[in-house]
Amino acid sequence: MLENLKLGILGGGQLGAMIIRHAIDLGLNVAVMDKDMHAPCSHYTSSFSCADPMSYEAVLAFGKDLDAITIEKEAVNIDALRQLEKQGVKVFPAPDTIEIIQDKFTQKQFLQLHNIPVVPGEAIQSKNDLYKYENKLPRCLKKRRNGYDGYGVMILRTMADIKAAFDEPCVLEELVDIKQELSVIVARNEYGEVKCYDPVAMVFSEEKFVLDYQIAPAQTEEEILKKATILAGNIADALKLVGILAVEMFVTKDNKLLVNELAPRPHNSGHHTIEASITSQYEQLLRAILGLPLGDTGLRFRSLMMNILESNSLNSNKQEKLQHLLDMEGVHLHWYGKKGKRPGRKVGHITITDSTMENIVSKAETIRKILN
Repeated sequence: MLENLKLGILGGGQLGAMIIRHAIDLGLNVAVMDKDMHAPCSHYTSSFSCADPMSYEAVLAFGKDLDAITIEKEAVNIDALRQLEKQGVKVFPAPDTIEIIQDKFTQKQFLQLHNIPVVPGEAIQSKNDLYKYENKLPRCLKKRRNGYDGYGVMILRTMADIKAAFDEPCVLEELVDIKQELSVIVARNEYGEVKCYDPVAMVFSEEKFVLDYQIAPAQTEEEILKKATILAGNIADALKLVGILAVEMFVTKDNKLLVNELAPRPHNSGHHTIEASITSQYEQLLRAILGLPLGDTGLRFRSLMMNILESNSLNSNKQEKLQHLLDMEGVHLHWYGKKGKRPGRKVGHITITDSTMENIVSKAETIRKILN
């Protein structure tokens, strides 16, 4: 029975906390490991281990008494997960899948091998390699590993930018003439059952490369939405995924789809599914890794999800501002309970649901004025 199954999550951030919320509905016993003793998950499980998910010994010790392990971040020790598999622990997504996606260049090579259209890019070992591309700027530089929420991404426009570039293995990508950015959350279980959520439109902060807000469903041509959904399903099958996967895509000005990045876990672009979908991405993950039938991915409401970022203006009269939000109809607040302060980090999100997108956008504009 599920109540006797011991599930572990590597990573203790807000994604893990939202997995726990849905695991409670299934009666699951959940253990979590994160190197931050104050990580959000530490509040929600009595089985919290403070250790680094990148440590071989720590991951091995954490997983030895578990039945299954999943992740809420890619920065985990692959060798330890492979060893745990040999010891009979189920690991989802598979270590091979995580390893492919951990490295943005390996990820790109995998997609190209399976005829998935991607943003063209080349491997760079250090910033000295960038000078030979001086006449090909502007381009986008991404760290191959450990980039998230805009960290590890920069635009190189001039020689001066090269001097300040990351001095480590990176991917140098062509700048794409983008009309729109989409994301599709796709789930796949051990039996090969695949279900996709409706594509969402994403709008990013130009300064921080972090998701500002997303709209579900995406407002674009039906043919593009169909192609995006098919692409996501094909990638899940190619990876032999067990779990969920976020597929971020660019729609070019000439209506071509290019895959930007993958995330083999719950994703910021799927937060809206808690309120707006019949089955949330978090419940869907649990269904996929536990061998249960996948849930209905249909939308119950139109929605807009806004990230809340740490800022001085937010911290001014924060309690009063949050009370204003909670007084609005169709506005759902998720506060992550993070300790300490760091400008620009995600500290919560808001999902707005309504019958019309006009009402949703109007409420979003009001919320911006409240938070700023």
